[in-house]
Amino acid sequence: MKKNFYRISCVLAIITALIISGCSTQNLPLTKPKIKIKIQSAMVNIKPQPTEPIEISITSLHELDTLFDKYQYSSEDWEQGQRELPRITFEKMTDDWQEDSQNLPVETKKSLFFRLMAPLILMANENIIREREIVKHAALNSLELKQIALKYRLIKNKSNTITITMRQTLLKKVDILPPSLALAQAAEESGWGTSRFANEGNAFFGQWDFSGDGMKPKQQRKALGNYGVARFDSPLASVKGYMLNINTNDAYHKLHVVRAQLRAKHQKITGLALVDTLGKYSERGQDYIDGLREMIRYNNLQFVDNGYLADNRLVHLTSEE
Repeated sequence: MKKNFYRISCVLAIITALIISGCSTQNLPLTKPKIKIKIQSAMVNIKPQPTEPIEISITSLHELDTLFDKYQYSSEDWEQGQRELPRITFEKMTDDWQEDSQNLPVETKKSLFFRLMAPLILMANENIIREREIVKHAALNSLELKQIALKYRLIKNKSNTITITMRQTLLKKVDILPPSLALAQAAEESGWGTSRFANEGNAFFGQWDFSGDGMKPKQQRKALGNYGVARFDSPLASVKGYMLNINTNDAYHKLHVVRAQLRAKHQKITGLALVDTLGKYSERGQDYIDGLREMIRYNNLQFVDNGYLADNRLVHLTSEE
């Protein structure tokens, strides 16, 4: 998905409102990044990040270009072999994005969406890798291990005993989701970030909520009960919620098994390898799977499975008061 950087720069003025509202639009061609985290190794060296992000207000195209240049995040950098994605977050998709994205060339809109979401997916996976290392190496009676077991619904309270067998079960659940798969599902479920649910509640993956606090669809099916679409505080929280849902829900047991088999064979965990396991994610079944596979291939998303994060301090783009 290589695109001319100057072409994208021309349309950036249209989406300035999106950026100013807290969105980091990654205006890069979707090329072939690579993952730096050594997910097959016994230990993963992940540098701790400062708690507080750097907040930057973007008010002009020049400021955005300067920011991208600072983090070597331009088309030219990528064409020269730079494969890092900077740690950038944004607050929400705005009403302006819903309207303005309709005026963008399709390929440009897709590139912008993928650039927004890709760093979030890698950051969520990085957190899972940290948890996985605890599961692999912590003592069975450690508090950290029990907290993860609670989070992943393996035990009901901290007084429960964790066995070696339970550790192995937990390792099947605490694992990454391929960025290509997450990007394809986010695009499909949120309409490239233009859906009402993405706008109102940072819901990029269409997760259901039966607590009564979810966003109500316009046409509810009474047979399914009092349900809604889960809302999240941020797009990053939505990504983390999606991954936790996939990793804890027994409906995706097949994905857990296939992913564990790939690890056992020292093979890469890719979106194309796991996409066939998501038949229960949508009522569309096989048509949904076929659509995700086509999206991954057509947009060359499989290359993002090799993407890696830069070591920069987290950048959060904000608007001026």
